[in-house]
Amino acid sequence: MNSLSTDTPLLQVEQLAKSFDERHVLTGVDLNIPRGSIFTVLGPSGTGKSVFLKCLAGVMQPDSGRICFDGRPLVASDHGIYAEFRRRCSFLFQSNALFDSLSALENVALPLEQTTDLDSREIQNRSMDALAQLELESYRDRFPSQLSGGMQKRLALARAIVTRPELVLFDEPTAGLDPLRRNAVFSMIVKYQRRFNFTALIVTHDVPEALVASNRVALLNGGRICFEGTPGDFSSSSDPVVTGFRDSTEALRESLSSIRNEFQNS
Repeated sequence: MNSLSTDTPLLQVEQLAKSFDERHVLTGVDLNIPRGSIFTVLGPSGTGKSVFLKCLAGVMQPDSGRICFDGRPLVASDHGIYAEFRRRCSFLFQSNALFDSLSALENVALPLEQTTDLDSREIQNRSMDALAQLELESYRDRFPSQLSGGMQKRLALARAIVTRPELVLFDEPTAGLDPLRRNAVFSMIVKYQRRFNFTALIVTHDVPEALVASNRVALLNGGRICFEGTPGDFSSSSDPVVTGFRDSTEALRESLSSIRNEFQNS
């Protein structure tokens, strides 16, 4: 990937914390997301990656900490700032969050109807363009239940980019997909990020794909960011927390090899 400017980050997170009863999920997350980048937050399942993203999107309210978008703090009580943030940001949910009662075209058009003053013809044109970019134009009248899982993921991506956002938050965009589909989803993210120059923030546990697609990566562990750097830095890091997550497949291979040798020699 090309190196990017390190000017003022589009998104700044300082000491973000979130707990559920006695369970402390986020305990002080600090992160700067460069504008125009593809930034991936890695981590095992259950470490709070989705909670982190939902706090950024305003779906959940953090217990403490500070979030700044384009240099301005996001304050829950300031509805104007949050309205502007939602206009300039899109969220791709892990579950896709498509509306079963709406057709593919109606699902994509919905954000434009809710957040813009465009007339119906322009909304139709933009929505069809988004469907075409994701190779779904011939399925415009299908309902989500009539689409495959991979097509539903593409439909959710079409809806996320139709407003031409500056920031897109991706919550486990490849969850439940086979390796070929995972590659396809990351390829789509890179392709459309470059075409529209939005900033992409992805949370995932898919290490190989994320390292190839991202400009920068971070590792969330124990409620905090324990690593942040380039994919190359991540691949070469000797930090035990990083290696424990990054090299888990190799560790499994060595463990299974040891078990097989033990049984062969017994």
